[in-house]
Amino acid sequence: MKIHHIVGAVALALSLAACGTSQTASGGSSESSAGTKTAESADTVLKIGASPVPHAEILDFVKQNLAPAAGLKLEIVEFTDYVQPNVQLDEGQLNANFFQHKPYLDDFNASKGTKLTFVAPVHLEPLGLYSKKITSATALADGATVAVPNDATNLGRALKLLADNGVVKLKDGAGTAATERDVVDNPKNLQFKPLEAAQLPRSLEDVDAAVINGNYAIEAGLKPASEALVLEKTEGNPYVNGLVVQAGHEKDANIVTLGKLLQDQKVKDFIQQKYAGSVIPAE
Repeated sequence: MKIHHIVGAVALALSLAACGTSQTASGGSSESSAGTKTAESADTVLKIGASPVPHAEILDFVKQNLAPAAGLKLEIVEFTDYVQPNVQLDEGQLNANFFQHKPYLDDFNASKGTKLTFVAPVHLEPLGLYSKKITSATALADGATVAVPNDATNLGRALKLLADNGVVKLKDGAGTAATERDVVDNPKNLQFKPLEAAQLPRSLEDVDAAVINGNYAIEAGLKPASEALVLEKTEGNPYVNGLVVQAGHEKDANIVTLGKLLQDQKVKDFIQQKYAGSVIPAE
């Protein structure tokens, strides 16, 4: 065969290969040159990072009961901390995450330089004060040690919970960014012990009381609705947990669909039945 014939044959083979069918990044399938979908035209796969309880449980309910009819397949990746789900979303390893409230997200974006967007509120996990040594907040002894979350927004949230229940008083306007320096009246001389949120339930053996995030309380077998010494109010509460994506993807069709599924009445009923007031559906 002559050289120009060989070159022509190779070019033709490459052209045919380029027109073949390939899998899309989102887990769906593209069309072949003939315009027909391949046999692998599976439902779109969304990879979602979530805290185990209740977020992954809620996502699993959606995955089993609502997603198939909507043409979605969910891959749920569980995380036990509040940092990696945002890091991996920012890096593109996840399509979305579901574990946080907007004040935490805003603080994370500001401190890490990320551009993540809150797209769909789903539920509230009331923050609570717990103890294995006392049965009411008023029973805290002088000089008692109280463990609190060490991330900026949840620390401010914990201090506000104590202030709302008369345990301490905060400086006017301290807001969600409050720290121990904003405590202007501490009549019982409480000693605050900041810890990573996931460690707070285990700290109950070593401290007099601990302010614990709802998801970690439930995961540790605590019952916020009945066991918390004091519990956050739900009315006007800004700490609703929801679906988060990279900025620019909030209007992607599959993200919009997932957001609607997470807000479906069947999901609200599941939350109310399973968590009995310890997790509250968003309005």
